[in-house]
Amino acid sequence: MTTSSPLYTIYTYIFMIIPDTIVSKQTMELPLFAILQRTPRVAVTLAFVLFLLTIVPALYSLLANPILPLSISSSETDRSPSVNHIHYSNHNFSSNQIHSPLPAPPNHTPSRHRKSSFHRIPTPESGPIPSPTNPTPLTQQSPSSNQILSPKSSPIPAPLNHLSLRHRNSSSNQISSSDDHSSPVTTSPARTRIRDDEQKCDLFSGEWVPNEEAPYYTNMTCWAIHDHQNCIKYGRPDTGFMRWRWKPDSCDLPIIDPQVFLEMVRGKAMGFVGDSISRNQVQSLLCLLSRVEYPEDISPSPNTDFKVWNYTSYNFTLHAMWSPFLVKSTKLDPTDPKSNFFNLYLDEYDTEWTSQLDYLDYLVISSGHWFYRPVIFYENRQISGCQYCGLPNTTELPLDYGYRKALRISLKAILEKFKGLAFLRTFSPQHFEGGPWNKGGDCVRTRPYRRNETIAEGADLKVHDIQLEEFRAAEEEGRKKKGLRLQLMDMTQAMLLRPDGHPGRYGHLQNAEVTLRNDCIHWCLPGPIDNWNDILLQMMKTEN
Repeated sequence: MTTSSPLYTIYTYIFMIIPDTIVSKQTMELPLFAILQRTPRVAVTLAFVLFLLTIVPALYSLLANPILPLSISSSETDRSPSVNHIHYSNHNFSSNQIHSPLPAPPNHTPSRHRKSSFHRIPTPESGPIPSPTNPTPLTQQSPSSNQILSPKSSPIPAPLNHLSLRHRNSSSNQISSSDDHSSPVTTSPARTRIRDDEQKCDLFSGEWVPNEEAPYYTNMTCWAIHDHQNCIKYGRPDTGFMRWRWKPDSCDLPIIDPQVFLEMVRGKAMGFVGDSISRNQVQSLLCLLSRVEYPEDISPSPNTDFKVWNYTSYNFTLHAMWSPFLVKSTKLDPTDPKSNFFNLYLDEYDTEWTSQLDYLDYLVISSGHWFYRPVIFYENRQISGCQYCGLPNTTELPLDYGYRKALRISLKAILEKFKGLAFLRTFSPQHFEGGPWNKGGDCVRTRPYRRNETIAEGADLKVHDIQLEEFRAAEEEGRKKKGLRLQLMDMTQAMLLRPDGHPGRYGHLQNAEVTLRNDCIHWCLPGPIDNWNDILLQMMKTEN
């Protein structure tokens, strides 16, 4: 203790001043209790001294080490909890590792038909078709390959609460998971919801960013993946295409939480209407929800074009309705299963799906790719023209003629008959390079584009423009009808940036003796299309 400290001063006062001034020698010889009785002044003084001994050190410590107020920055409150990232093992990714920012792809030009180093033997087709006419990549299919299997009809494991890709088993061409035991369902390294100040975020303007948590299911754990989209099964060597997520410019888009989704649709029904790309999204949704529950197939008939599943724990029904043209259509030659020629009735509903609108609470409608096929247009039950038909005395009409009219009457059906929440999902671009679909075109890229590296063009751009124009007209008409809710799910720009997400040559067995078309239209599962359901859930939340 230094001579300048407060404690030194107090002790000096006790042991030097008190004995000499207020306590006699006789008193000092008495016990302490007797001293306090005979000398009240001593008792008061000791009490005061004890008080000083208690308070002064505390005040001294407080002055020497002041307590600062707790500071919490906004960046800390917004930051998501740290997560354990999933690392791949037993596999060499040296040629496909993810880096950010993304480097520009080599030799890139925005043209759809840039010369590629991969050459394919053209697949012979009949009929003059200057544009892609068949989005299905395979020419040889098993009878069951065009349907989504039911859990009851295929051997499947029990649902897992959390599925994480750890390594790929090269011997079985399947993604295996080392985390097969129950653990809480985790969904995203980002926030689980968009903040209030981000509610007006444009979900469709952004970039693809790495997501090491993905994928959220595998081809071993999901029964709903078609062979055509089962890229890992058929030997795709790179897996980086599964590990990206869509990041809007002004907010973080949460990864879909299957439990939140199923709670939101409890007791409701959702329908998807469109072509095989629409079915591709349904398969993705089935796989994402399989982490919580497998549905029961309650389809009213064996017809695989119209499937219905029921999630019994949530009383939620999911409908997949095949209508590639959205309007009434028939084959020109119904007896020929290979015929690609169709009659299209541009002023008549396709009642196969419009008759179901009264039973649905949510509807996702989409189309586009089948309008590249040769078709004959009918209006008022009379031929009004054709597209890619080459028929004498028949007016050849451009792509936008038939598609615009078909989409317009389909949106009219929704305006007149539907009372729930409807989404128009825009065109999903194709990525053939080195030639068109039937002349060796392929998609071999392994990374997404950045937004300034490619642009929409040609027929794909035209289809997208038609969708935007017809949606705006229907939206304006819908405002006059109380209660109608119509939303635009504009996925075109996001998917334009994903040339790496298609099956390509990995949608079928690799057979050197048979030449099959490359699929640069559909999407691998797991893959970029899973992000569509992230956006679907967010749009449902915002609307509610």
